Amino acid sequence: MKGDQKSIHSDSTLSEDFESDSLPPPRYDQIYHASHDPETVEPGVEGPYHVRGDGRVDIDFNSSVIRAFAKCFPSAPDEDSQPAPPAYDTKRPFDPDTAPKLKWTIKLNILIQAVGSRGDIQPFIALGTELQRYGHRVRLATHDMFAAFVRKAGLEFYPIGGDPASLMAYMVKNPSLMPSIKTIMSGEIGRKRQMVAEMLSGCWNSCVQPDQLSGEPFVADAIIANPPSFAHVHCAQALGIPVHLMFTMPWTSTRSFPHPLANLTNVDESHAAANYMSYHVVELMTWQGLGDVINDWRETIELEPINFMDGPALAQMLKVPFTYCFSPGLVPKPKDWPEYVDVCGFFFRDAPAYSPEPGLVDFLAAGPPPVYIGFGSIVLDDPAKMLSTILGAVRASGVRAIISKGWSDLDGDASENIYYIGDCPHEWLFPRVAAVVHHGGAGTTACGLRNGRPTLVCPFFGDQPFWGHMIANAGAGPDPLPPRYMTVDTLAASIRFLMRRETALAAEVIAERIDREQGVQAAVTSFHKHLPLETMQCDLIPDQPAVWAIKSGRTQIKISKLAAEIAISQRSSLQKDLKIHKTKPMIIEPVRWDPVSGSTSAFMATTMDIGGCLTGMVTEPIKAYRDEKRRQDKSALSETSTETAQVAESSASIDTAASTKSRGKEPSAGSKAALAGAKSIGWLAPKAIKGMTVDIPLAMAEGFRTAPKLFGDEVRDHGKVTGAASGFTVGGKTFACGLYDGIAGLGIQPYKDYKKSGAVGIATGLGKGLAGLVTKPGAAIVGAWAYPTAGIAKSVRSAMYDKSRKLVETQRAAEGQWLAEQQRWTGSQVIALMEKFNELVSKKK
Repeated sequence: MKGDQKSIHSDSTLSEDFESDSLPPPRYDQIYHASHDPETVEPGVEGPYHVRGDGRVDIDFNSSVIRAFAKCFPSAPDEDSQPAPPAYDTKRPFDPDTAPKLKWTIKLNILIQAVGSRGDIQPFIALGTELQRYGHRVRLATHDMFAAFVRKAGLEFYPIGGDPASLMAYMVKNPSLMPSIKTIMSGEIGRKRQMVAEMLSGCWNSCVQPDQLSGEPFVADAIIANPPSFAHVHCAQALGIPVHLMFTMPWTSTRSFPHPLANLTNVDESHAAANYMSYHVVELMTWQGLGDVINDWRETIELEPINFMDGPALAQMLKVPFTYCFSPGLVPKPKDWPEYVDVCGFFFRDAPAYSPEPGLVDFLAAGPPPVYIGFGSIVLDDPAKMLSTILGAVRASGVRAIISKGWSDLDGDASENIYYIGDCPHEWLFPRVAAVVHHGGAGTTACGLRNGRPTLVCPFFGDQPFWGHMIANAGAGPDPLPPRYMTVDTLAASIRFLMRRETALAAEVIAERIDREQGVQAAVTSFHKHLPLETMQCDLIPDQPAVWAIKSGRTQIKISKLAAEIAISQRSSLQKDLKIHKTKPMIIEPVRWDPVSGSTSAFMATTMDIGGCLTGMVTEPIKAYRDEKRRQDKSALSETSTETAQVAESSASIDTAASTKSRGKEPSAGSKAALAGAKSIGWLAPKAIKGMTVDIPLAMAEGFRTAPKLFGDEVRDHGKVTGAASGFTVGGKTFACGLYDGIAGLGIQPYKDYKKSGAVGIATGLGKGLAGLVTKPGAAIVGAWAYPTAGIAKSVRSAMYDKSRKLVETQRAAEGQWLAEQQRWTGSQVIALMEKFNELVSKKK
């Protein structure tokens, strides 16, 4: 941006557009190509991708690296294979009064995991409040500093750690996905990774730990999360429960437009394929920075590590439901997004009670509506310089302004035309201003557009440029003005553009569209729609979720926490029959495309594991020694503080002999270091044996099994290997079907292709048959060994690693006892429940 406003329409065009708001919103692919400014692409950049200063990524699709990556990721689905997305309804896209009611009677423990600034958390408060209206118990797990904000809204809160102010400061200094050399040298990368590790651990605790204030037990039955919380899919896998992602910007691969953080260069052939691929590249860059942190944390909750190539596409591979909380009036749902992806509209909370300070009321009444200027949770590098630029632009444009201090404390001397505010709800303030200037956070953007306020976005990183371009191309504001281009002149020109009548009319059109949408209600409907109702419902108490199962004959009875507690109180022998019931089992296996690459990657992984054990002889003792010394120092400091406080309160003697004796029994830092080294060596043989006898043969078998996909043939799905029994079942099916399909394919494939393509199909079918004659029997032979051994390995691992499972069992039992105490069933209710249980047992035998 150099001061000119390339997206400004002529006055006549604007007038024609505003005479009718019945037109559907423009497709984002049209908006993107119209707003993409080739002048902003940095020249002279070499390599497969280049991260720019504004956080966007230039991806060179002519590079050999990107071309190689393109072969490793899933290809874009055919648009015709997806159901057509709903057309934008110009009357009311979602009307809760007339929309068919989705019956949902199960009362769930819903955990919302959200990471980010206040603007990122606020939409989930609105969502949680709406979920409570369905009778759900809702816990919002986020940063510690938002405890009062969450609890004041009537939701349960659980702290996950992490400092959003520190994260914001880091992102402002490093708006791209890749950090600067200065940041690496300063140690900020290590601190950020440590913070992510802390939040991952906090997210897992939020799933299973009691409320920290009331002590009420809580185990999640379903998870809703924004993608940056990172723990969502993994927590859901450990618990065996559904997970649903919600986000404010496009994060699902589509051929319609590229990833909002990507600029595509050297796209010689299909723009659609390049658009689709851009999402995988951005995800890959994110995963390569945090994948090891996530895998280390997965080990603490006894989950196996995720393959490097599978991590970026995990949600897409597992078909995790996704709800986008932006307006379909701005970004309609692309045709190739699957049915489990919904675009529902912005999330708005109920306006909070607010009593403005008298000075603010007087300022608003003293003249024409002012312009709001604020950057919320952004931590600026040079607040004084930014404030000087803002004040100069306000004077040059001749407007009055309200300046929000925000996390950067933009504070100065008030005057006739300038007023400074602290924390003030946007829901109250924005209807009283003429226009808004902000950083482009999704929540702030939504509130401004909802109130029909012309908007200037000054983007720093993330999805902020995306929203700035969307607003500019709708005519409701000028082009985004990044802070690095902000001067008194450029900001003044942008503010003058905000004050034009045409800009105000465009903003009003958007406000009318948003007013017709009910984003929160639509998102709740989307969430309920994608839940596995049949597997979640308790067979004894229909309005409660099943978490336990009792096997009866060949089937099982699904039981809730309360039902189990009541049944056990009447028949204690049932305790030993209870098994964890997974309402949404999730099995993550490495994707294999062919036997060569599959076995090679498995061999490399095994080699790295062995190498890790050897280097761990040195690194693990050092790490263990450092961690233990740090823990002892903290413990000593804590004890000193406690003893000092006790002495200050009374003159009673303090006997510390017991605590000293207790400390003496603990292993020293040197002992723990030696134990860590021995443990690393002890893992050398097991990892080598597992790699050679399980991982490599399994990768080869899966490669043989899936290889026919490469030449357009169909592949049988024999199920997942979850234990020894299923391993033998899958191995047997693979052996029998592989031999049969390989031989029979020589005749069947030419016939099938002949019916599709005529005489030409005979040749192609024969080629498929010959290829299948190698791959399918190959899968049969290798799979006969690989799948049973993989199943046995999983059963052994499950028996050895049961700490997380036992934790879940203990917490669910505790919640069942608590529910029984809270509800206090009558004798007749207990008798009725047991009669129903006995009836189900007799039916299913």
